[in-house]
Amino acid sequence: MPMQRQDQVRYWSIAALVLVLALWLLGNMLLPFVLGGAIAYFMDPVADRLETWGLSRTLATALITVGAIVVFVILALAVIPTLIKQMVELIEIMPQVFRDLWAFFSDRFPSLLDENSSIRHALIDIGEALKSKGGAVLNGVLGSAKSLINIIILLLITPVVAVYLLLDWDRMIARVDELLPRDHAPVVRQLAREVDDTLASFIRGMGMVSLILGTYYAVALMAVGLQFGLVVGFIAGLVTFIPYLGALIGGSLAIGLALFQFWGEWGSIGLVALIFVIGQVVEGNFLTPKLVGGSIGLHPVWLLLALSVFGGLFGFIGMLVAVPLAAVLGVVARFGVGQYTESSLFQGESRTKDE
Repeated sequence: MPMQRQDQVRYWSIAALVLVLALWLLGNMLLPFVLGGAIAYFMDPVADRLETWGLSRTLATALITVGAIVVFVILALAVIPTLIKQMVELIEIMPQVFRDLWAFFSDRFPSLLDENSSIRHALIDIGEALKSKGGAVLNGVLGSAKSLINIIILLLITPVVAVYLLLDWDRMIARVDELLPRDHAPVVRQLAREVDDTLASFIRGMGMVSLILGTYYAVALMAVGLQFGLVVGFIAGLVTFIPYLGALIGGSLAIGLALFQFWGEWGSIGLVALIFVIGQVVEGNFLTPKLVGGSIGLHPVWLLLALSVFGGLFGFIGMLVAVPLAAVLGVVARFGVGQYTESSLFQGESRTKDE
């Protein structure tokens, strides 16, 4: 006996609720599986391309794994220690930076820093917060990252999960397709293709853009002698997936640090600013059009909302799944709007009868 539409809606609503509840309860325990799935999804097109060149799925997966290990070893030996060192130094030096900023405004704009000035109170509050909480936050982050459990999860379990998922990716997708409800399979497949197109354009494309820009910013800033160039480049590249935000945050941080490090050396400060101008020109005219495409349906405000909501609900694991879920919800929302505009609820009964 076919299941009624109301019963189907009730069943899938309960399944969705159980999934959300599981994410909320399990939290960080799902981290290696989320990361492993993301890596497998990201690398699946590479494996498919290698298969078209005559390699088996097993050999393609093995080749990708060896390449990933080589890249990880290079990063672990050459980049990560320097990055952590610069982050520690940057956090330690921030109180001194604000003291220098205080002295700068005191010398040049004394009227802005009188006892009743809002700038004075703001600088005092920021400096005190950095002194009291900066070290504690840093120690907490580094302590968590260095714990034995996190090392095992991130360095052992995640790669194993990624390899197994990548090896069986096509079979898993085929199996999921077989289990789709027959009445709704065509619609689900259509939505899945749209979600995959959006994710492929955004996550894979913007991932490459972030990697290229982050590397460019880090290398260029270190080349001009900026003290924390690697950290600034890392931060700028990390948030590049939100248009203009990466350049805004990275550029503001880099120029601010350059003003304190190169004060009076206007050529060096200008070079730092020029680096971000060139990065924006290259990103807007070459990288994003080539790697991401024109329209992917993910508005920056929608991304910020997704990061805020999922991060607040599920913590770090929510931040990781925020962008994919934003893409999925965006596709589903567009589908729902399309269904609504074709329904009698939107068109009215008289127009529906005429058609």
